[in-house]
Amino acid sequence: MIKRNLSILLFTWCSIMYSHAQHKVLIFSKTAEFRHESIPKGVATVSEIVKKAGIGVQHTEDVAYFCQDSLANFQALIFLSTTGDLFNAAQKEAIQQFIQAGKGFVGIHAASDTEHHWPWYGELVGGYFASHPAVQNAKLEVLNQKHPSTETLQRVWWHKDEWYDFTKVQPGLHILMTVDESTYKGGKMGKFHPVAWFREFDGGRTFYTALGHTDESFDSQEFRQHLLGGIKYVLNIQ
Repeated sequence: MIKRNLSILLFTWCSIMYSHAQHKVLIFSKTAEFRHESIPKGVATVSEIVKKAGIGVQHTEDVAYFCQDSLANFQALIFLSTTGDLFNAAQKEAIQQFIQAGKGFVGIHAASDTEHHWPWYGELVGGYFASHPAVQNAKLEVLNQKHPSTETLQRVWWHKDEWYDFTKVQPGLHILMTVDESTYKGGKMGKFHPVAWFREFDGGRTFYTALGHTDESFDSQEFRQHLLGGIKYVLNIQ
């Protein structure tokens, strides 16, 4: 009986570990325009939190990864403060097929300042960066506390970051958080200023957060949980 129970426990543990091992994400942080100094800290932080969650991870700035054979090894893409035009036509097609196959996309901070001339990407990320004032402390209002990326947050969260204004914010987004422009200087979007959202798009799942400009933001436990929850959402795991 003891042997049988041990076998069951071992089988269950192995099944759980094998299941988690099936999830692997690709962190991509190449820049063609402005490069954030926080990228190394961001890559290290995201790698750490996903590994602790039992999710495999690889980091690259090599666009050659964006072909079908390579992308087949991953279940989600994480664009961490990418900027500018980065991909050729074949690579764009590979990314679209990746999402259409039911896989996930996470955009962090300047991911919205990427591929401004590729309309499909604008829909994928949910909106394009337009401008920002200086880094400031501001009040975030969490509109949805049931999503994995916000379930650990208080309804009101004060955070210091670089607050992006957006153009071409896509319809159909599920807004997670807004920033209160009355609590900082230089906002241009008015009373409704979304900074994090999610949705299902073109067969896959997407999550975007505008936070993550500074090294210090990646030390915030709230932000780390926010990121991990978004990653788990696009991977469709608990």
